[in-house]
Amino acid sequence: MDIWKSFDQNIITHSAAHHLMAIDDLIGKLGYARVSDIARALNITRGSVSISLQPLKKAGLVLQDENRHLRLSPDGQELVDAIKAKRLVVQQFFATVLGVTSEQAEIDACKMEHLLSESTARRLASFLRFVDTDKHVGRKFASAWRNFQETGDGAANACPLCETDYLTDRLTE
Repeated sequence: MDIWKSFDQNIITHSAAHHLMAIDDLIGKLGYARVSDIARALNITRGSVSISLQPLKKAGLVLQDENRHLRLSPDGQELVDAIKAKRLVVQQFFATVLGVTSEQAEIDACKMEHLLSESTARRLASFLRFVDTDKHVGRKFASAWRNFQETGDGAANACPLCETDYLTDRLTE
């Protein structure tokens, strides 16, 4: 299967996502964004920012005015909003459902935010709303999850993940 090739077909790279989000954050904070501001925010050189912005401008995601102030186009803003929403839902899932530390949840969500499909993000958000909305089901689910994590009960019952020892040997670590 050629599924791995679809990775290259993402709209933007991880780095580009951070450039777009930096523009959005700076405009929200300062009312404007310049190359030097983005460089400072991302802790990289102005030259790196200038080079990274070229394809984003060419794609029509970033616009620049006569004062060299940058802003997001409507498409750029829509993309940033989607990325931020995906980061939040993944981060919440990792922290609240899986029990990953908030710091690790933030790191891992950052890695996935621009790769997750809209449909998967919507389903994940729906799952989180379901668990959060019905407190009885949420508590029951959390209790069952904690019990599974502690005991591993039922782990070997025809689980496709259990066919490899790599992760299953590390689940209790």
